[in-house]
Amino acid sequence: MAKQVTKDMVIGQIIQVDRGIIPILMQAGMHCLGCPSAQMESIEDACAVHGMDADELIKKINDYLATTEEA
Repeated sequence: MAKQVTKDMVIGQIIQVDRGIIPILMQAGMHCLGCPSAQMESIEDACAVHGMDADELIKKINDYLATTEEA
């Protein structure tokens, strides 16, 4: 079964799914991934703070995860 992330998952959980997600988050502008508050913030909340579309970012992450499952 393919791994997937959802908007309500906290950033710390998402990074634990696959560390390859870190560059996707960094490229999206989330440069404070090591901050304690970021580790406990949902991806949806983080996107709201950064003015990003959470659905778009989740799609990019899940597309990445789908390609790693195929490999």
